Amino acid sequence: MLRAERKQQILDYIAVQKSAQVSDLSDFLNVSLATIRRDLNEMEDDGLVRRVHGGAISVSSSGEPPVLQRKNEQWEAKRRIGEAAAELVLDGETIIITSGTTTEAMVPFLAAKKNLTVITNAINIASSLTRYPDISVIVLGGYLRHSEFSLVGHLTEQALQDFRVDKVFHGIFGLDPDYGLTGTDVKEVQTDRHIILAVPELIILADHTKFNRVGQIRLAPIEAVSIVVTDQETSKDPIEALLAKGIQVIQA
Repeated sequence: MLRAERKQQILDYIAVQKSAQVSDLSDFLNVSLATIRRDLNEMEDDGLVRRVHGGAISVSSSGEPPVLQRKNEQWEAKRRIGEAAAELVLDGETIIITSGTTTEAMVPFLAAKKNLTVITNAINIASSLTRYPDISVIVLGGYLRHSEFSLVGHLTEQALQDFRVDKVFHGIFGLDPDYGLTGTDVKEVQTDRHIILAVPELIILADHTKFNRVGQIRLAPIEAVSIVVTDQETSKDPIEALLAKGIQVIQA
């Protein structure tokens, strides 16, 4: 059996069962445990599964689906959020745009800005910015999280120390007015914390599906946020809760 065919069978198995032990897959496919472990590691690098002790689980079971899978979800809302967020960028500023599909949506609306520098740890953001040669782009190095196109880890965090930044535009897995900002990946959350500490103004881009959703890992208290840009479908209660805490909310 070809490796690609074997991986597809593994993916199909996990899609149905939601999880699989290495030993079960070894028996199912009649290959060694070492072969299954190697396949699962490669599949995790490609964002297809999430490795856990003794096996793997489906990406949908582990939290947020890969960025390519989310790209067209709530697209019109993300476009409006991106446009509103870009209006907060002033000529001459240096900003950080982190990974995500909502943050990527703001890139086309930056084209008219003058003397703008964008720092990013996301290769999809950097790729989108190649269309705009008048925007200076700095890509932070680091360990590639394949499913998110994001660069994370100590190399990314060290590079942040070399820059003075005005604002960070940050996508989020979950935003709860009481619990704060949350994510699903330890390495990414750790890097995001360094980004937040490096910048005086944190602007969160979040469509209505991100509200009152809590991930496994707490990123920051809600008080760390200056502005939340969301869409018209976000309900009244969380918006009022944010306003009560002194956080500006823009509904696009």
